[in-house]
This record gives sequence, structure tokens and C-alpha cells, in this order.
Amino acid sequence: MLATFIIGLREGLEAALIVGIIAAFLRRNGRSLVPMAIGVTAAIVISLLVGISLRFAEQSLPQAAQEGLETVIGVVAIVFVTGMVLWMSTNARGLKSELETSAAAALGQGSTRALVVMAFLAVLKEGFETAVFLLATFSASTNATLAAVGAGLGIVVAAVIGYGLYTGGMRINLGRFFSVTSAFLVLVAAGLVVSTLGTAREAGWLNAGQQRAADLSWLAPNGSIRGALFTGVLGVPPYPTVIQVIGWFAYLVPVAMYLYWPRQWRPVGAAAVRLRLIIGTALAVFALGLTIGVRPAAVTASTSAPLVDGDGSQLGAISLGDGTADLTLGSQTSQIPLQNPQVVNHAGLDAVEQYSRSATGPTDGLPDSITVAELTELNGGRLPVGISPQRSVGPFDAAWTITVNSDLWVSDGQLLEFSRSEVTTLTITGGGLTTSRTLSVSGQVPGGRSVSSDSLGTDPAYVQEVSDELRELPAAQLERQFWGRQVPVLLGVAALVVLASAWNARRRLAAQKSPPSAEPARTEQPLAPPEPTPSEETGSR
Repeated sequence: MLATFIIGLREGLEAALIVGIIAAFLRRNGRSLVPMAIGVTAAIVISLLVGISLRFAEQSLPQAAQEGLETVIGVVAIVFVTGMVLWMSTNARGLKSELETSAAAALGQGSTRALVVMAFLAVLKEGFETAVFLLATFSASTNATLAAVGAGLGIVVAAVIGYGLYTGGMRINLGRFFSVTSAFLVLVAAGLVVSTLGTAREAGWLNAGQQRAADLSWLAPNGSIRGALFTGVLGVPPYPTVIQVIGWFAYLVPVAMYLYWPRQWRPVGAAAVRLRLIIGTALAVFALGLTIGVRPAAVTASTSAPLVDGDGSQLGAISLGDGTADLTLGSQTSQIPLQNPQVVNHAGLDAVEQYSRSATGPTDGLPDSITVAELTELNGGRLPVGISPQRSVGPFDAAWTITVNSDLWVSDGQLLEFSRSEVTTLTITGGGLTTSRTLSVSGQVPGGRSVSSDSLGTDPAYVQEVSDELRELPAAQLERQFWGRQVPVLLGVAALVVLASAWNARRRLAAQKSPPSAEPARTEQPLAPPEPTPSEETGSR
């Protein structure tokens, strides 16, 4: 409420001063105030319609679009209030004399139309600025009703002060008034920078610098007067992000220094030009440093991964080659061709390439028959369910199948995960069985060969580390692109503007120091005798 009250008071008083000066000038010259009142009323109505239209347009949009419109309105409001504060800091002292000079020139033409247009445009400008600034403040406020009441009270007080100045019944130190309110408005505008950066993030326009920078909840607790002051008035959130803190300082420090740096310490002439050159060069150097120092984000190259079994014991490694994956288990190395991948979601990542392969292993040297005891050993020391040693005494006819399934997942050229399962399937018939039975077995078979039904894969810790890096890669790329590309461009533009202003100031100084060019001699014409004045004519008579 306090922020909107100051905004309404400040903007309303500026308009009231202009209207009051013009009205007083018209009254002294015996002209009617009705046309000016009509123009002022029309400007107020148009300003209200602009504010209401913007508010309805904002509420009719989807959520993301609303945040985008609030961001645009916030930027416009920041530009308006900054321009207003800077302009009033240099023109407040001579505002009345300038307006009276312009009014006298307009009235000298025999018409009050120019004065009416002047009042209309002045009120329309202040009204439009007020509408945009208040709309941005309403969006950042926690209580729109109190904000509206504060704005209304500020405008009413401004109208009362303006009328008092017009009638001569009230005097106010305008220089001190504008100095104090400018300080407050600069703080409000800095908070508006913070809230605008927040709405830009909600709109999806700004995704960099969103790390929490500080915990200010102790400074602005919810429901307290301090919280209402810092959050509701100054726009400082309890948990500001990095980009919001940078934006707050980047706005507040230079504007406050420009407005309130002691005049006796301000450089003038050549010293002011040198200061601008130093600032512009520093901005350019800083932009170049960011461009060189902030490199594009990339994950640590992961083309080899350790392989472990189900117990976590390391058995070997797998690495990516040129079109193949090299699988090393002990002293044995085999290659898996990387062909015809499928694009799947895996480990929380999108667009992961999956290479799948299924092969049949050799069964040479495996027995054609097996006894009940051998079958029990291959089944983990237990007789398979459904086989009775009284009815199925064996030996059984044995048919062996060894199947090896391999899956390899690769994301952005990084080896993400590998898994391989080997299943030995035994199908037995005869030996008292009425039907064939199929089961997975592992162990040592007669003849000394071992068969297995187990799996191996990459270390889970490796998979977690690589997947976390890949998931964070898009955000890191946006972050690096913002700080290493977009911010340097903005700093470069600012450097060019400052250097251009320094160049223009230097040229003006040089022009002032250069001696005036010699003018050609002019032939003096004889002067006509002066006409007698009325007093002289009276005296001669």
C-alpha cells in the first residue's frame, strides 16, 4: 500500500503541478479554464481505460502468457519510472519557468488551444505512466485491494496539494519533495526489477541464474510489518535467486550514484569524458572476459565403464569403440556391433539409444543324459518341483540351450549402461517322466564344464553418476549460454552506448575550446534616425 501511495502521490503531483501552472497563467490572463478542464478529464479517462484494458488482457491469457505480459509491463514500468526520476532530477528547478515561458508563447498566438493540448498531454503522460507502473506493482503485490487503495489515496493527496499550490494557500519545497520520493521510487523500481526477473522465469524466458542466493526469511517474515515493508513495498523476496540479486544491485547502484553522488565530487569537462571512457572500456573488457572464460557445458567423457556381477564384484569392463563396444572379461575380449539402435527413455533420460543383441551360446561338450543327483546339483541342491524320485528315477535325456542377451544404452555419445544375461536352459525327457520338463540351471556338469544362469552389468554408482550429469546438462548449457553469450552481448551494447556518449561529449568540448572562425567584414549601413518617443513628442509640443 505504501509503494502504490507514493507512486500515486508522485505521479499525481507532477501532473497537478503542470495543470496548476497552466491554470494560474490562464487565470491571470483572463482566459476560461473550461477547455483545459475538458482536456484534463479526457486524459484521465483515457489513462483509466488503458489500465483497465491491460488488466483484463492480462487476466484473459493463459498462465505462461500472463507471466510474459507481466514481464513486459514490468520492463516498461522500470523504464518509465527511471526516466521520470532522472528527468525530474535535472529539470525540477526550472519546471515552472519553462512552462510559463511556453504558455506565454502559446497565448501570444491568440489562442488557448495549445495550452489545452499541453495540459491534456501532460496528464495523459503521467496517467499512462501511473497505469503501467501501478499494474506492475499490483502484479507483485500480495494484496491488490490495499495496493489500489494506496494508489487512490496518493492521487487524492496529490490533487489536494496541487489545488493548494494553485490557489496559493500551500507552499512546498519541490526540490526536497522530489529528492525524497525519488529515493523511494528507485528502491521500488529495484524491487520491480526483482519481480520482473521472477515473472520472466515463470514465463520460461529466463532459466539461468535460478540458484537460491540467500535466505532473507529472517529479515522479512511472513505476516510481519518488516515482511510487508521488504516484500510488499520494496519487492524483496525472502528467497532471492542469483539473477535477482544481481539485477537488484545492477539497477540500484548506478541509478543511486547518478542521482545522489555529491555535486562537488562529480567530474566535469574532460574528467567526465575520461570517466565515461573508463566505464565503457571496463564494460567491454568484462564482456570479453565472460565470453572467453565461460565455456560451453559438457559432461565428462564416459566411454568405458566397470562391469560387476550380482554380488557387486568387478568382473571386467566395457568400452565404446568405432561402431562397436569392446567387452573385456578377465583375459577374454569380445566385440558387440552397434547397429540399428532403438530410441527409448532410460534412467530418467530421453532419446537414449539402446542396442540390443540376442545370441545362442555353444553347447558342445554338454552331456546327452543326466541323473537325478546331477540334476539336483544343477538346480541349486534341490530337486525340481514336480519330479518325484520314486516315479522318475532317471537317467533323463538332456537337451541344452544357452541364450545370451545383451543391452547397451548410449546417450549423447556417452556410455550410459550395459547389461548382459546368460541363461542355460535344460529340457529333460524320459527317465520315468510322462512329459518333458524345462528349467534354468547353473553349476558344473559331468565332464567338468560349467554352465550358468546369471547376469552382469555396469556398476550402479557409475550409472547414477553419468545419468545425473546428462540430466543436468541441458540446464548447464542454458546457464553457460546465458552468462557466456547473452550477458556479454548486453554488456557490449552498454559499453558501446557509454563510449558513444563519451565521444559526443569529447566533440562538444573540442568545439567549445576551438576559437571562433573569423567573420567577413561587413559594410556598415548608415542608421536611420530614431523615431521620437511619445514623451519626446509631448515635450516638443
